[in-house]
Amino acid sequence: MSQALTKSITFDEFIEWYPENFEVRYELHDGVIVERAKPRGKHSRVTGFTINHLNIAIANLNKEDIWFIPRESIVKTSVGKSGYEPDIIVLDEQALIHEKRWESESIIEIADSVKLIVEVVSTNWRDDYSKKSADYEEMGIQEYWIIDYEALGGKRFIGAPKQPTISVYHLIDGEYIMTQFRNNDQIISPIFPTFNLTANQIFNAHL
Repeated sequence: MSQALTKSITFDEFIEWYPENFEVRYELHDGVIVERAKPRGKHSRVTGFTINHLNIAIANLNKEDIWFIPRESIVKTSVGKSGYEPDIIVLDEQALIHEKRWESESIIEIADSVKLIVEVVSTNWRDDYSKKSADYEEMGIQEYWIIDYEALGGKRFIGAPKQPTISVYHLIDGEYIMTQFRNNDQIISPIFPTFNLTANQIFNAHL
């Protein structure tokens, strides 16, 4: 479960503080450090399975020389009061030349560097559905997926009765348009038209 460390700090203070060796992950939410457990078990399986198939989709688009999935990175929001470490992020190598802090600190500040961000939902579902979607939209991130394999999200986000859902947010005219996929729905991604999986294949991931 997420735990907030309540002293308000700046993004640069957060980066300076960030420990090199850690058993948990940390993010900065509106100036407050939030502790997040590292992915375990099925969360890790779903994440790894999705990464594998995103890499296949990248290859099928002939983008493997310029699009890649880093092991880790931190996305600094537009107002600079938050910094998120996505479960999955697809970056554009060609755009990274404009990222002044990428090589030394793995920090992303420019939306054009990002092709896709994916969050796999855990107990922090409110952050994924509300805060992060709003911040990524404001930044201009082209596409954002929320994979909610345990249907943890609130009914206002995934409907009632709740069921496992993948929400794909795509930026059009500066606003996210959201499409949801369940059961045997084929995932439709404007950025990754070659991503060839159903929702259930992701929910039942086997590496």
